[in-house]
Amino acid sequence: MRVSIASVFLSAFIHLYGPARAAPPSSHSGWNFVQNGTSGIIALESIIVSDTLAIFFDRATNDPLQIKNHSAWGALWNMETNTASPLDLVSDTFCASGGFLSNGTMVSVGGHLSNVAGVDDGRMGLRIFEPCTDPSGATCTILEDLANIHLAETRWYPSSARIFDGSLMIVGGTHIGTPFYNMDPVNNIEFFPKKDGGVPRPLQFLERSLPVNLFPRVFALPDGKAFLVANNQTIIYDIERNEETILPDIPNGVRVTNPFDGTATLLPLHPPHYVPEVLVCGGTNTSDQIPQEQLSSQTPASDQCSRITLTPEGIKRGWEIERMLEPRTMTEMILMPNGKVLIINGAQSGYAAIDTVRDPVGNSSNSDHPAMTPSVYSPDAPLGKRISNQGMPTTDIARLYHSSVTLTPKGNLLIAGSDPNFIITNGTLFHSEFRVQYLNPPYITADRPQLSNVPKTIAFNKKFIVDVAIPGGLLTKSSSVQVALMDLGFSSHGFHSSSRLVFMDAKLSPGSGKTGKLMFSSPPNNRVYPPGPAYIFLTIDDATSIGVRVMVGDGFTPPVEDQGVRV
Repeated sequence: MRVSIASVFLSAFIHLYGPARAAPPSSHSGWNFVQNGTSGIIALESIIVSDTLAIFFDRATNDPLQIKNHSAWGALWNMETNTASPLDLVSDTFCASGGFLSNGTMVSVGGHLSNVAGVDDGRMGLRIFEPCTDPSGATCTILEDLANIHLAETRWYPSSARIFDGSLMIVGGTHIGTPFYNMDPVNNIEFFPKKDGGVPRPLQFLERSLPVNLFPRVFALPDGKAFLVANNQTIIYDIERNEETILPDIPNGVRVTNPFDGTATLLPLHPPHYVPEVLVCGGTNTSDQIPQEQLSSQTPASDQCSRITLTPEGIKRGWEIERMLEPRTMTEMILMPNGKVLIINGAQSGYAAIDTVRDPVGNSSNSDHPAMTPSVYSPDAPLGKRISNQGMPTTDIARLYHSSVTLTPKGNLLIAGSDPNFIITNGTLFHSEFRVQYLNPPYITADRPQLSNVPKTIAFNKKFIVDVAIPGGLLTKSSSVQVALMDLGFSSHGFHSSSRLVFMDAKLSPGSGKTGKLMFSSPPNNRVYPPGPAYIFLTIDDATSIGVRVMVGDGFTPPVEDQGVRV
């Protein structure tokens, strides 16, 4: 039966999308996957919290990693030793979101009502991880004080974004656990730290986009407003005026939020005008009025990418359409330091959630046909020639529902998770996945530029001069020099909350030998780059440096005042 289903899917796939275009074999001098270590818990959420550490979150279940004689559901992943150490959590972090504040504090928001004894309800949870300088993570801890520090609403499957005043805007979700569609919606937003006296703001957009609006995609725009995507609908939300502006729907009925997960990203912002463009890829053309038990794990996902420029002229033109090399659901897009976008993970058919369609695969997967070969999207290439998998390797590890991926300070990709099961399940197709991988770009094994003497704090609208070591022969008169300021984001359910790349005006002046000076100008204000942590990467042609962590802005606790100058 398995062969028959696959054959039917392949036939439909070729009919709808044309022959698949395979990537050539990888080599260690090019892009390559490396499996290194096991996560101990299902890494369904991930965020980089220091040069050496990432945090993984799961649900409270039967993960093998132990703490205080019970299974852990949070872990610090050491990127130097490729080992996991448990975090002592109080509330269930299942299907939460998170991000950084302007003072560098990481906050995990929302979660799940657990049925595990001794685990607190995580739906109003706020978990505070203060900046930790211990490279091993041995002294790093998370604070939870549910009696005094909590959300105003119970939220499962919310999204979040750091905004211009350094706080987190927390959007949507559902009040209680739902098997598929959002049947008990949280149709409002709130902030941390609290605004409006702690009273959430109703958002009509969330009501209109039901029932497929879990994990709405939210982006802070360079004018301080926010762009939101849910279902097939989009708006610009004026945070300061509490006003919605309805924008054109995503074309062709494509729906892109959970449980019909596509993905989205704010494309790199360029000086001097920092014109915002949003790219939305994948998801499904399926109607949101079909009962979940009538849906199929074999229904091809969408291969559509839609791009819009968020200026009056761009909005009038509407969405620009192009096609991925394969259909994808539950995929994710990662901004790379050179401004390109990596498309990775997910399935070519089916839906998110667990064991709710008529024909789940393996134990309980609502999706099938993993997308094993990443693609690269080049924003500046001509329409129709932006997406390629040339030179990309193919993995043998399926990354389906409950996967995560993030760029690391070294410039490679940390990939973990995948668990379309209710509890830890082994011995089945699409089992609970603990293997951790890195996807290494070619520059990881090449001679790379190196930044040094970079200030720890970067004020807005200022010029800086730092030292750079340049490998011999790397820099020529025709070389491209790019300096990226990046928020590496929070990965959860096919979306990278707060992910951001702002290019900075820069000039490289070679010195004697292999040394030189890099001069760059920081973003003009806290709206172009919301204040908080960042990494600076230097890319010369195809070689990218290791990122240097900085604090952008004054480092104060939010809300902070406007800084820099308006553009």
